[in-house]
Amino acid sequence: MTQQDHGSQAAFDPDSAAEQPAGALAALIASIEAEITELQFPRFGRDDALNLGLLLVELGKIGNLPIAVDITKGEHVLFHVALEGATPDNEHWVKAKQRTAARYEEPSLLVGLRGRLGGGRIEDNAWFDQSRYAAHGGSFPIYVEGVGAVATVTVSGLPQKADHDLVVRALREIHASMRLG
Repeated sequence: MTQQDHGSQAAFDPDSAAEQPAGALAALIASIEAEITELQFPRFGRDDALNLGLLLVELGKIGNLPIAVDITKGEHVLFHVALEGATPDNEHWVKAKQRTAARYEEPSLLVGLRGRLGGGRIEDNAWFDQSRYAAHGGSFPIYVEGVGAVATVTVSGLPQKADHDLVVRALREIHASMRLG
């Protein structure tokens, strides 16, 4: 099921303190799990990182989005930029979300959502170091078929679901171009 398929249902809003629609959390988790399955790349090198980063810059400029963008492989920063309106706080969020996605080898939004399945939040656990990690949407591992997670792409500056969706949009475009080329 794709993100578009959920349009007819009430969606889970990870930023809302209000009561959420029944089944919305499970539906969003399933949607992100489907994105992971869909977005398995045949390869991912430095040129691919540059193309992905530049696409995110283009999308950010078109939408006049105040975002920071980061693509990191291990400890190696492959691409990093802060667009107009991004703040130093976005740098903290980029690093914290990136560490979460790299540590769990899952999208940072998914880590946070799974933490809510029991009714709490992952941040409520003493072992979750909020000074280093953030289980908020916006960082997505880059998975290579037969290898696993090889890098992360992170966006910060929008509400967490919008950060996540922007990353997924760009990953889908790059993924499609690799399949065609």
